[in-house]
Amino acid sequence: MGHTEVLEIVISSALAIAAPLVIALCSVIWVELVRDVYHFFAHVWQPLYRLHSWHHRIFKPDLSVNSEAIYRQANWYNDLPESLVMLTFSFIYAFTVIQTQWINPDYQWLVWTGSFYTLTFTAGAIARGLGVPYADAITDVTHRQGDFTNIPANLFVNRPYHWRHHFDDQNAYFCGTITVIDRIMGTALSLKGKKVIVTGANGTLGQALIKQLYLKGAKITALTSQEKELSISVKNQQIPIKTVTWQIGKESELNQLLTKTDILIINHGINVHGEKSAEAIEKSYEVNTFSGWRLMELFLDTVKTNQDKATKEIWVNTSEAEVNPAFSPLYEMSKRTMGELVTMKRVNAPCIIRKLILGPFKSNLNPIGIMSAEWVAQQIVNLAVRDFRDIIVTINPLTYMLFPIKEFTTANYFRWFTR
Repeated sequence: MGHTEVLEIVISSALAIAAPLVIALCSVIWVELVRDVYHFFAHVWQPLYRLHSWHHRIFKPDLSVNSEAIYRQANWYNDLPESLVMLTFSFIYAFTVIQTQWINPDYQWLVWTGSFYTLTFTAGAIARGLGVPYADAITDVTHRQGDFTNIPANLFVNRPYHWRHHFDDQNAYFCGTITVIDRIMGTALSLKGKKVIVTGANGTLGQALIKQLYLKGAKITALTSQEKELSISVKNQQIPIKTVTWQIGKESELNQLLTKTDILIINHGINVHGEKSAEAIEKSYEVNTFSGWRLMELFLDTVKTNQDKATKEIWVNTSEAEVNPAFSPLYEMSKRTMGELVTMKRVNAPCIIRKLILGPFKSNLNPIGIMSAEWVAQQIVNLAVRDFRDIIVTINPLTYMLFPIKEFTTANYFRWFTR
């Protein structure tokens, strides 16, 4: 038997083993998606909401229960029906796979993995409904009390992520275990009612961002170095925006404002183009790097409570100059330094920090930019509400390949060699 035949046997054997395991995994993912869709409809369809509303009557902001009796009732009215719907659809999945002969008969038992998985939720709901001791602590992990030890997770639901569904916006954060449905629907971050600060607000992108955030229901405070009140045009109406004048180097004067802010968007910058004088170097780093870094540190100091950890965020416009040339050396160098600082802070930050990796858009800093600031701002917000932590908006395909590699390697380097 030649090497080719041996390799073919190995590959076919691996596929024969992998295919059933993939089908088993898909059965679990399927019931999780069913649960999240059910949860969504429980908020928009009144007959289901009558049952689901019991669940929202249970918890206080510290995730303690308002009433043990209501907690037990909620498991009968919400958790048990939800798990039975999941169980029903797990049967549909299993019968479909068997009927279509997608799996070897020897491995057909694996198609019931989703059903066995769902039965753990059914048993947990019954146990909690009956008041079995410690059933809630063992089976209701996203509602446990105590300080949050991490920030809202990105791909999987943890306590801070689910806390937001109860106490930030009940019409968002629907997912129970994996965040796929929220990411698809744009409900993985709610901007409704959020107090948002935007620096560089008088710039082209700043104005466009303010408009998009306003349309999502955010309460905007515009930070600008110019002495004038800003406004945006929405449906041919001028909407005044709360404007605060500030100066580079006086970031500490904003401390009280930052304390009351949910999302800080660091968007200001300067481009000295081909200059390389001592003054140009100092100005580039002061504006593009150290000013944003000081604001970031001040804001992170305001993150103290569970609510802060769950809802506060920083968005930093570092630009694709982190990985690609911008044909302006000082702009590239200062932005890359800011990008490295952000990566280092993200390693153990007490709240979510997003990077905005933006390609060339037309603005006062870059009059020959290709993309429009309005379109860029729209993409930023669309990706943010889908919980992208690295928001890349560019026409350069290399950035989509190079930046994740750079960010992964740099983040791990900082994780290993910083405290």
